[in-house]
Order: sequence, then C-alpha cells, then structure tokens
Amino acid sequence: MKQDDYIKKIEGKTEKEVFLYALSTCIWCKKTKEHLKKLGVAYSYINVDELDEKVKNKFTRDLKKWNPSCSYPTVIIDNKECIRGFDPKELEEKLGL
Repeated sequence: MKQDDYIKKIEGKTEKEVFLYALSTCIWCKKTKEHLKKLGVAYSYINVDELDEKVKNKFTRDLKKWNPSCSYPTVIIDNKECIRGFDPKELEEKLGL
C-alpha cells in the first residue's frame, strides 16, 4: 500500500488544505473531527494507532516535524501552520471562518 492509501478524506468546503493526525480512541481527536464536520470543512486525516508499525513510524516522523511531543490531535493547515490539541477557536481563526 502507498502512504496515501492510509489517509481518509472527508468532503466539505474550504480554501485551505487541512490534515489531521489523530488516534481512533482519543476523545479530543473525535471532537476535532466533529468540529471540522460542523464547520463543513474538507479535510484529510490518519488514525495513527490503526497503522502497522512500519507505516506508523513514517507518519510519526512526519508528525514530529510539526509537533515534537507527538500529541494528538495535531492539525496542519496549508502545510504551514500547526494546531496542537483541540482548540476550536484557533481552528476557526486559522481557517478564516
């Protein structure tokens, strides 16, 4: 499988590219997904805990570039900005909503 095969895409509208590093069991990750859906924002995400070890290591290395503590959720906007944790206000501000 290619790396993109692990990424899930959610339809919506947005001018910005949104990517979410998440864990399937994390309540704050679920709240972030719910908030993005409520806003109608298109985004892609990966549940890192559902990956096999080799792929998980690759995504974890990518995540560490943005968030050295590897905490979840981590949202990347336009490959330029990073939001660590569940922060609806900051998310809306950075998405221009």
